[in-house]
Amino acid sequence: MATGELYFADRKALRRYRAGFVISRILLYLFLTVFALFMLLPFVFMIVASFISPLEFQLFSSTGNFMYLDFSNWTIDNYVTIFASTTTDSLGNIVARTSFAQYFFNTFVVAVGSTLVTAITAVLSAFAFARLEFKGKNLLFTLLLATMMIPGEMMVITNYQTTVQLDWMNTFSALIFVHGVSVFYIFYLRQTFQQIPNELYLAAKVDGIGDIGYLWKVMLPIGMPTVMTIVILSLMGAWNSYVWPTLVANSNWKYNSDYDIRLVSNGLMALFSSEYGTQDAIKIAGSVVVTAPLFIFFIIFHKYIMRGVSRSGIKG
Repeated sequence: MATGELYFADRKALRRYRAGFVISRILLYLFLTVFALFMLLPFVFMIVASFISPLEFQLFSSTGNFMYLDFSNWTIDNYVTIFASTTTDSLGNIVARTSFAQYFFNTFVVAVGSTLVTAITAVLSAFAFARLEFKGKNLLFTLLLATMMIPGEMMVITNYQTTVQLDWMNTFSALIFVHGVSVFYIFYLRQTFQQIPNELYLAAKVDGIGDIGYLWKVMLPIGMPTVMTIVILSLMGAWNSYVWPTLVANSNWKYNSDYDIRLVSNGLMALFSSEYGTQDAIKIAGSVVVTAPLFIFFIIFHKYIMRGVSRSGIKG
C-alpha cells in the first residue's frame, strides 16, 4: 500500500475512533443524567410538597391534579407546626407538647456522644491489633471479626436486657454507649494502620516516644481520612437510628419527668401518628427537616469518605 493510501486509511480509522468515543461519552452522560434525575426527583418533590398546605396536598393526593401544587400559595406553616411547642386538642383548647427542636437537640447530643465513644474505642483497638504485640492477638481479632456474622437483631435482645439491669432505661447512657463499639470500624481502621511502615514505630521507640505518643503524633495524622470516615458514618448511623431509641427511650427522661428524651426518629413518628396522622404535608416537612442536616453534612465531608476507602485497602 502506498504511503498516501496508508495515510488516508489511518485518518479514516482515527475519525471513526473519535466518532465512536464521542457517541459513547454522550450515551454515558445521558444515562447518568437520567439516572441522577430519577434519584433526585423524589427529594425535589418532597421539598416542594413540604411548602404546600395540608388541605391542598390532600386534594392533590386524592385527585392527582397538579393545579393544587400552586407555587404562588407556598407556605411555611408546616415547618412552624413542627417546631411549635403548643397545639390544640379536639375541643379547641391549647395544650403544651414537645417541640421538634427538643428532639433535634436530643439527637445531636446522642449522635455526638456515641460518635466520640466509637472513635475512641476504634482508634485504641485498631492501634493495638495493628501495631502492638501480645499473646493471642490474632486469635482475639479473629473472634472479634466472627461477631460480625451475628445478625444485629439478635444483639438487640441482649443489649436491652443489659440496659434494664443497669437501670439505664430512658437515659442518654442507653442511647450513647450501646453504639460505643463497632467491630467493622475497628477492622476498617486497622487496615489503614497496618499500611504505616513499622520502621516508624521502631524509630519512635528509639527516640523515647511511648505508644500513646506514637499513636497521637504519627498514626492518627496519617490515618485521619479513615478516622473522619468513621466519624461521618457513625454520626449518620446514630442520626438515623430508630429501633433502639424506640425500645429504650420512649417517654420522658428518667432524671426529669418533664423532659422528653425521644429522638427525631421515634419522637417525630409518635407525633405524626397521634396528632398529624392524616396530614401528609406536615409529615413531609418533618422528613425534610430530618434529612437536610445529613444531606448537607455528607455533601461537605464526602471527600473524606473517598479518601478513607482508598487508604484503608478496602476497595468497592
